[in-house]
Amino acid sequence: MPLTTTPATEAATEARVEISLGNALELCELGLATLVDIRQAFEIELKGAIPDAVHIPLFEVKLLLGHVLSEDEQDILDAGTPTEIDVQGFFSMINQLHNERDHIVLCVCNSGRRSIYAAQLLRSLGYPKALSVAGGFQAWKKLQGATPTTAPAGAP
Repeated sequence: MPLTTTPATEAATEARVEISLGNALELCELGLATLVDIRQAFEIELKGAIPDAVHIPLFEVKLLLGHVLSEDEQDILDAGTPTEIDVQGFFSMINQLHNERDHIVLCVCNSGRRSIYAAQLLRSLGYPKALSVAGGFQAWKKLQGATPTTAPAGAP
């Protein structure tokens, strides 16, 4: 049975899964967390990447897990070339970050809205140390003073 939520309960849920950019970066510097960029590949190519972030495209993962995409999500997914990721690869990557390295998984998207969903999804899959970075890539870019970004980790 689906849960019904009110604006107050939605705000409380978001507060529990959201972390400020400053705190997120500090956790990464201390080696306690890893940034996971959930944007689609074309978004990273167009806007830039956060150095050392792991790329796991949210909409492709949702499809792999059997979730239905909204029309807007499908349009975003269709705008780029699919990433080579499968269910086993997704869970291997998350397990390696979350369980083996005992890291907090910090989801980051463009503005911080999709990453809340991603953190909640990961928590529902049994990864309680998943958080959303408030403000997303836009906040990170503003903090960097619009300096050029580098390619994502693992990219040539």
